[in-house]
Amino acid sequence: MLSILELERKVVKNDLCTNCGACQGMCPYWKSFEGRTFVDYECDRNEGRCKYFCPRMPADLGALMDRFFDAKDIIPQLGAVKELYLTRAADPQIRAKAQHGGSVTALVELALAEGFIDAAVLSQAGKAQDGTLDPAGCIVTDPADVRKCSGSSFQIPPTLAVLNEALKEDEYKSIGLVGTPCKSLAAYKMMSKPFEDNDNNADNIGMVFGLFCGWGLDWKGMEALGDAGHVDILPSKYHRMDMDDRQVDLDEVLPLVRKNCEFCYDMTAEFADISIGGARSSEGWDVDKGWNQLIVRSEKGQKLVELAREKGVLEFREFGGEDAKAAALDKLKNASASKKAKAVKALTEAGGDLGYLEPSREAFAEYLK
Repeated sequence: MLSILELERKVVKNDLCTNCGACQGMCPYWKSFEGRTFVDYECDRNEGRCKYFCPRMPADLGALMDRFFDAKDIIPQLGAVKELYLTRAADPQIRAKAQHGGSVTALVELALAEGFIDAAVLSQAGKAQDGTLDPAGCIVTDPADVRKCSGSSFQIPPTLAVLNEALKEDEYKSIGLVGTPCKSLAAYKMMSKPFEDNDNNADNIGMVFGLFCGWGLDWKGMEALGDAGHVDILPSKYHRMDMDDRQVDLDEVLPLVRKNCEFCYDMTAEFADISIGGARSSEGWDVDKGWNQLIVRSEKGQKLVELAREKGVLEFREFGGEDAKAAALDKLKNASASKKAKAVKALTEAGGDLGYLEPSREAFAEYLK
């Protein structure tokens, strides 16, 4: 079957498509509009990159993990974990605008300034005053421009289309990517180079910053909720989303969650150099608010975090001892395992198998019980 038809049948028509953009930006056949990916024209390739880069097409995730990460660091529920930190941006101006503690913004700025990367592919939320709430991908080379993309609207724009376009041009030799788990997985599938002679310069992906993600909102859903400069989802016991000064009950929000998010197994962006989310320690939300939890997964990620400490770019908060740190890690593992179990259940109920997880069935066997 033609790649474009197989991808459309297995992913788009089965509500698996995340609109990440991995299939876009390399050719004119795949497009995105208002949060939905669609086929514009038919392509005659039987083995296209679109199919192999898509995070919702089958792949041996265990083999991919072993290829890029140190085996001794791998935890089944979380992927590779070299270190776990509680951090926030030292600059209060970053914290004022950014999601949670602003650690992503601070780290990407530092990575650009210090030559870890020479460009960064980011997502920028749309604003009502611009006539749209539809977010979009963008590429920045100046550290000062990173802050324009701070925060989150909890939507999933096709950011990887921008990455693919940048890779195709071959202008930047070390591109950083900030993305949700589906996007970070797609980036590593690109780096695995399924087509050595047609890899779209995948070696130019220099660093991946993964974002913790529970779910994303449909474009129309966000439009219904209205514009907001700052959006945050509180811990589950609060059952609400804050939008600037408004508090929205999650019962209003959850019906707007993208259908494909039900099938996602990854909460912590396991394929990344550094993964970042909101802090969830044993000390509670009153203490955790405004802080990030940060998982370092690679040596490159560790070097950047150490430099951030050395230069005072990040502030670090202690866990309160090794037992407290172990408890925080266990809390992450349990939350991640719960997401995996829900995804496995949703996939099996939808199609009778594990879909894109099928080649990695052994890794998910415990969730089939």
